[in-house]
Amino acid sequence: MTMKKRLILIAVCCVAVIPLTFRSARALDKELGIGSLAPTLDIEHWVQDGNGFFKPVKDFKKGKVYVVEFWATWCGPCIASMPHLAELQNKYRGRGVQIISVSDETLDEVNDLLQKENEQEGKTFAEITASYSLTTDPDRSVYEDYMDASKQQGIPTSFIVGKTGQIEWIGHPMDLDEPLEAVVEDTWDREEFKKIHQAEKDFEQAIQQISMLAGAEKFDEAIELAEKQMKSVEVKDLKERWKSIRNSLKLSAGKVDDEVVAYYRNELAKMKGDPVAVGRFSYSLFGVIDGGGKAGPLAEEAIKALRRETEDADDEIKPFLYNTLARLCDVTGKLDQAIKAQQQAIDFSEGRQQLRLEKYLQELQEKVSADEPEEDK
Repeated sequence: MTMKKRLILIAVCCVAVIPLTFRSARALDKELGIGSLAPTLDIEHWVQDGNGFFKPVKDFKKGKVYVVEFWATWCGPCIASMPHLAELQNKYRGRGVQIISVSDETLDEVNDLLQKENEQEGKTFAEITASYSLTTDPDRSVYEDYMDASKQQGIPTSFIVGKTGQIEWIGHPMDLDEPLEAVVEDTWDREEFKKIHQAEKDFEQAIQQISMLAGAEKFDEAIELAEKQMKSVEVKDLKERWKSIRNSLKLSAGKVDDEVVAYYRNELAKMKGDPVAVGRFSYSLFGVIDGGGKAGPLAEEAIKALRRETEDADDEIKPFLYNTLARLCDVTGKLDQAIKAQQQAIDFSEGRQQLRLEKYLQELQEKVSADEPEEDK
């Protein structure tokens, strides 16, 4: 796989209502989306009940708000979201909100986790999750009704079921605060979020197409698709993301025109004071040039920015920064500067990292030796 490939492959209706409860969406919707009637919950094991405050839920009651969240014991982000879910449940406990977390693992697997201690919180997971409804449904019926039906591919994922039994929001549980408050306060704009959510889904599908094109080094087609998406999308944030992707593709393809230079010059200015960001961009630029692409004036500007940021950076990231500087100087023909930077990378490193850096220094020195005229050797 070429460097270019690596760079790119690394580089979103109302229904009939039965009084007080709502019919399952299985028979009504082939797909679950914003505005769909929320499927009933057929959960096998209710493990935590908010210290007796909550009862198991099958049908959603009118006027109540529910968060149905999908998690697993092996999922790090799911574990990290638990304290936040507990905080939200405590905040909305008396306001008609019930948070229900659903795993598809065995009861033994869930209970095993609950007995363990979360070192960061200084509590067991049973204590952390005690305030909300934590469940597991090994037959995966609820997972199929929600996650599969809405084509969600990763956990944790949360669904807000509003006061009319419809899906109001889908997203990461750490992003629940604003939409949950709006749904509770009856200020939520479901139709507006539906547009945003669909745009996000379209974005993800287009990104998959672009990744395939770029992986096959069909950069012209990938750039054309990115430009088409950038012009057609209405959501401002997505338009900016498409602009970034389009320019990244053009850079990786070596199509460094005035527009690309202006874009990344502006990005470099935004990165000022963030040595890691400058280092990552500079390393990407090295990859483009090393793969046969051209970076125009951006290479020299990145070298200057990298030198500036490295001086005040923490010592632990200096090996990465100096090594990146050395590589960028190397591919732009500044071998003496590359050797100096690589030596500085070595000076701030130790152990295996130092050995790896010394190997590259030796390669640089051999290049210089090979370039020397015969009479100077």
